[in-house]
Amino acid sequence: MLIAQYRKLLEKAKNAVQNPVIRSMAIVAAITFLIKGIAFYKETIVAGAFGLNEVIDAFIMASILPTLINSVFISSLTNLFIPNYIKELKSGGDKSSFQSVVFLIVITISLVSILITFFSIDIFIDLIYQNKSEANHQLVKDQFYIILPCVFFWGIGSVLSGLLEVENKFLISTIVGLFPLLTMIMFLWYLKDTLGSMVLAYGTLTGTIVGFTFLLFFSLKYKHLSIAKPILNDNSRLMIQQLPPKISSGFLSEMNIIVDRFFAGQLVIGSLAALDYANRLPAFGVSIVIMSLGNVLLPHFSRLVNDDLKKAYQYLFRILKWVFGMVLIATLIGVFMSDWIVELWLERDKFTHENTLKVSAIQQILLLNIPFYLCTLIMVKFLTSINKNKFMAWTSLVNLAINVILNIVLIKHYGVFGLAMSTSLVFIISSCFYFGYTHNQYKKLA
Repeated sequence: MLIAQYRKLLEKAKNAVQNPVIRSMAIVAAITFLIKGIAFYKETIVAGAFGLNEVIDAFIMASILPTLINSVFISSLTNLFIPNYIKELKSGGDKSSFQSVVFLIVITISLVSILITFFSIDIFIDLIYQNKSEANHQLVKDQFYIILPCVFFWGIGSVLSGLLEVENKFLISTIVGLFPLLTMIMFLWYLKDTLGSMVLAYGTLTGTIVGFTFLLFFSLKYKHLSIAKPILNDNSRLMIQQLPPKISSGFLSEMNIIVDRFFAGQLVIGSLAALDYANRLPAFGVSIVIMSLGNVLLPHFSRLVNDDLKKAYQYLFRILKWVFGMVLIATLIGVFMSDWIVELWLERDKFTHENTLKVSAIQQILLLNIPFYLCTLIMVKFLTSINKNKFMAWTSLVNLAINVILNIVLIKHYGVFGLAMSTSLVFIISSCFYFGYTHNQYKKLA
């Protein structure tokens, strides 16, 4: 009996290894783990060099608008591009023309966004970084002007990465994340004294250009990049029609981050940095799972829904069950080990034990939302593949309203810890919204 069960288990393991989707997930997870490990090491160097001072706060502020453009406009287009591009390939359409339409859109979005943010940075800083000195404001602007050109390279790079993922080149599209980290580490090691407070901004720009060059090289090498006269067809029109609700959803979701940073910016110097460091471990766990699952699942979901929508829903629910259970266990372990992790990771030089206790307490609060947040991200990938973007836009609006209310209430009593509480509660509530809607859509198929 035991031998039979053992053989059955081995057979399942063998089938899992041979499954291209699981194999792709494993590859992406392994590389993402490596990347995030290096990212932790980079943060150790940054923390030792700057602690929780105004340089880190200014860099975070300078990164908000470029990151917002990338997360909202560029990522929205990329997520819509993949399922509709797969439809174009399956229907035997003109992939070169389709690619050209996408590149034209992303270049336009990038350049217009750069111009708008360039001329509005003073208004933004005065609004979100109030009650700070003129020297602090100037430090933010100096770093912002260096980081801003990254938007263009992120835009083109995201489409190139999408093309590689559609062709199952997940290794290349994932490993590109190494270059910004390695470049930043090199800058911190060798150029910190030369560049001073600008070292983080210059490291970001240089790493972005190196990563973009890497993606372009392999896209050309494997001949996945194909440009022709841009002509709209049914698939590209559907993609463009879905873009406004997808952008709205992404914008409202990212506004939660800006709202949190607005409130943190009103607190003492170092609150932004503490919140940012505390989010690194939760982001580490989220990134490994969502990079290994999400990047693989969006193309996979897009293929499944075209073949059998009901089976696609059932596949989604199985993944959600396993992810929530396994991540919940890992989350509880992380909460109990939080003090030790932060002390080992960050406490050195200018980063004191008092800083460790503050960051650890915030981290424990943020860790609690991880199982819910991950399941939400997976459901977002699925709903994107079936073009249910209007629901996501409305849900994001509700989440933003809840976040503002909770921030106002909780920050009065708990300061920066209240911001972390608000963030976790919003993710938990949002996850319930998404699951309820997704399950309701599934029941309609029966």
